[in-house]
Amino acid sequence: MDAARRQAGPLLPVLRALQEAFGYVDPRAVPLVAEALNVSRAEVHGVLTFYADLRTEPPGASVVRVCRAEACQAVGAEGLVAHACERLGIGLGATTSDGAVTLEQAFCLGNCALGPSVMLDGR
Repeated sequence: MDAARRQAGPLLPVLRALQEAFGYVDPRAVPLVAEALNVSRAEVHGVLTFYADLRTEPPGASVVRVCRAEACQAVGAEGLVAHACERLGIGLGATTSDGAVTLEQAFCLGNCALGPSVMLDGR
């Protein structure tokens, strides 16, 4: 976090560093980050809630991200999302009750020619 703190415009790198270290950014860290970077709590909260890659709750043991961009939609992504939600018993952005899986959406995983694309634990 110290290296990120010294960068120009360090808020996003600091939040990413916290998430990398802890798996998520605990909302209780917002005032601490704001004070450390001399920005408002509202600015920290705004960035934290704007970026879909940042989370404010611990993820499941595995994180599944399903691409919902246009190319993947054209080849069945919505059906895949519906199947995943039904099979896991959760909606997008949720974690199973046993904490095993978090299901998220993505808007382009860069594998358009082979869609619909899914990412499991960053792969």
